[in-house]
Amino acid sequence: MTNSFWNVLKVSPAVLAATLLAANSALAGEANEQITNVAQLSQSDNLGQVTSVSQFSDVQPTDWAFQALQSLVERYGCIAGYPNGTYRGNRALTRYEFAAGLNACLDRVNELIATATADLVTKEDLATLQRLQEEFSAELATLRGRVDALEARTAELEANQFSTTTKLVGEAIFALAAPFGDERALPAGSTATPQDIDDNVIFANRVRLNLYSSFSGSDRLQIRLQARNITQFDDGGGGRPNVTGTNQTRLGFDDSNNNEVEIDRLNYEFNLVKDVVRVKIDAFGSQPWNNINAFSPDFSSSGTGAISRYGRFSSIYRAAAPNGTGAALTVTLNPKGPITISGAYQASDPASPEQGRGLFNGSNAYVGQIDFKPSKALNLGFTYVRSYQNNLQTGGVNLFGSEGSLLAIRPFGNTPTSANHYGFQANFRPVDKIGIGGWVGYSTAQAESGADRDAEIFYWAANLAIRDLGKEGNTLGVIFGQPPRVTDLDGPGTNNTDRGNGTTYHLEGLYKIKVSDNILVTPGVLVIFNPENNDNNDTIYVGTLRTTFSF
Repeated sequence: MTNSFWNVLKVSPAVLAATLLAANSALAGEANEQITNVAQLSQSDNLGQVTSVSQFSDVQPTDWAFQALQSLVERYGCIAGYPNGTYRGNRALTRYEFAAGLNACLDRVNELIATATADLVTKEDLATLQRLQEEFSAELATLRGRVDALEARTAELEANQFSTTTKLVGEAIFALAAPFGDERALPAGSTATPQDIDDNVIFANRVRLNLYSSFSGSDRLQIRLQARNITQFDDGGGGRPNVTGTNQTRLGFDDSNNNEVEIDRLNYEFNLVKDVVRVKIDAFGSQPWNNINAFSPDFSSSGTGAISRYGRFSSIYRAAAPNGTGAALTVTLNPKGPITISGAYQASDPASPEQGRGLFNGSNAYVGQIDFKPSKALNLGFTYVRSYQNNLQTGGVNLFGSEGSLLAIRPFGNTPTSANHYGFQANFRPVDKIGIGGWVGYSTAQAESGADRDAEIFYWAANLAIRDLGKEGNTLGVIFGQPPRVTDLDGPGTNNTDRGNGTTYHLEGLYKIKVSDNILVTPGVLVIFNPENNDNNDTIYVGTLRTTFSF
């Protein structure tokens, strides 16, 4: 009898319960807290996933009610339209599961009556339904009462929801950090008296709220609000305190606006050609590493990646952002295949019509990148950037976004400078839990005013990430490399201080601890050997404990 019943239904009791309870899934979960999630049941034929712990007696295949419902389902198609149309079951139904099936048949019969097809319903069936309804009146009342409650709660949520088109995604960082060592770094050849490092421990924060809106399903508008007060451990440029004497000790999530809320990013992206051409327009806050692949999946995020600024990704992406903000147009061509091509134009000060500013006459950069992914494990990229920076932009000339030595950032002083940047990036995953990556970069820079001067700059890094080390979700990371360094500087009045005085090496270790899906704690240490490429400088250390809350 059991087999014939399920052959007629073409479903198993487990999936029957899922189907019939689909409209009341939340309620059925309350009635029987240990029954498997409806979505899981509808995707599985594994009866082992179904657990019935109803305190009422089950409805057995030999019971009159079971056979009566079998007959009704067969004649009126109460469960028609199931996804896979097949069932393999061999167990009894709990009274709540049975009541859900009965409720579906009651709804079906009411539908037939409402559509003037009542002649299809026999008096015998109506009598059977009445008897079943009386027998399971308690279970039906519970289900229907909870449906009413659910509908009321849903209506309240809809009435008070933030937006029907906008999603809020937030991140908050609490950071304990301190630089330590003997003395602040000095450029090679400097005759200044070394000063002690300001090594007091700081406790600071950064909060970001992202509003994501979509109007067609495939487009996205992003508005980001930010407030932060994290000190930059650098040379004190821009009127800030001189903490370490070098930008090479900066954290990857630093900067401050004294915790005043500001809009720091506004962009809109859409498909120009579906699945092939994607266009992104940054009205403000453009950052190339958010628009194109940076080949550093374990370290690129400022909130959950590397603890240092240089350790996040190749400096070529900062060369493509004249001052880390501004406007941009990015076009990504992604045909079906292993190659993705990206192109972008960045402008530093597009809103001003003044001479030396504007969308095209101010500091700007042209970006081109080829992303080659021959397999799931290997990702290779070649990037080219043509940049121009004048001394009118915020912060003046800064070739690498405050990464590298002071000379590499500004090889000709605060003089308008153009540069060609070439970068090769790679990421390799021999197994799912291990990532090996890195980058190599080379730049040639030319002074655009005064005497004819040029410079060559080189940098590189390698990184290793081991996932699920110690506990699932944890990650151990190590980064080692050489930040941007001038290897050749020619022309009258140039000061070749980066050559022959030592080489800076960047060593970073971190361990990301996943406390929960929304909390990540990352202790880490940064070691800078020969800061400012000056072997007379002492090694500088930066320790940090970053806690990231995402919501």
